[in-house]
Amino acid sequence: MPLELRTRQVGPWGMNTYALVCPHTGQSVLIDPGDDADDLTEMLAGTSPIAILLTHTHPDHVGALDEMRRRLGVPLGAFPGPHHGDLALQAEIDLRDGDSFLVGEHVLRVYHAPGHIPDQICFYLLDDTRVVVGDTLFDGGPGRTWSAGDFRQTLDTLRDVVLPWPDEIVCYPGHGPHFRLGDRRAQIEAFITRDHGDFFGDATWDMA
Repeated sequence: MPLELRTRQVGPWGMNTYALVCPHTGQSVLIDPGDDADDLTEMLAGTSPIAILLTHTHPDHVGALDEMRRRLGVPLGAFPGPHHGDLALQAEIDLRDGDSFLVGEHVLRVYHAPGHIPDQICFYLLDDTRVVVGDTLFDGGPGRTWSAGDFRQTLDTLRDVVLPWPDEIVCYPGHGPHFRLGDRRAQIEAFITRDHGDFFGDATWDMA
């Protein structure tokens, strides 16, 4: 049986917090505790949490982190940095590109996906068709960037990290609905081949 994926939309920016639950062992991980600690605690009901994992350290993704660490008493896993605003994260588990994390009888593979922020990672559910992508990309476009260099890095991430995934992969982003990669592949391929000059900011796949 595949991992159970639970979600809550929390906080003023409608951020998607996820929980992955192994149906065989009941072990769970909480991904991106952005806000509303009571809702997140309820989302984990009936499970045995083993870790909190972060896709990245923007404030809307970590707003309830300290409270959930107190409540759950489990280690924190994240990319080693640099973090947003020089945040002193004090994570117990460094998650780097290519690393694996075990949730019960299931494996998450870590992909480093910088651009939106340097510490952005994705969690690819092995032997599955789902990836928790954070703010790497959304149904309508890539994550916001704050410099032309960041935007060029986003293009590299889309080309080298995201597009090699198979069409049947379903992306679960930090905001908005999940979507099938194959349904957006042509748009993403066209997007990364355009000359965007020194653009940065909010982008959409059909942006000229």
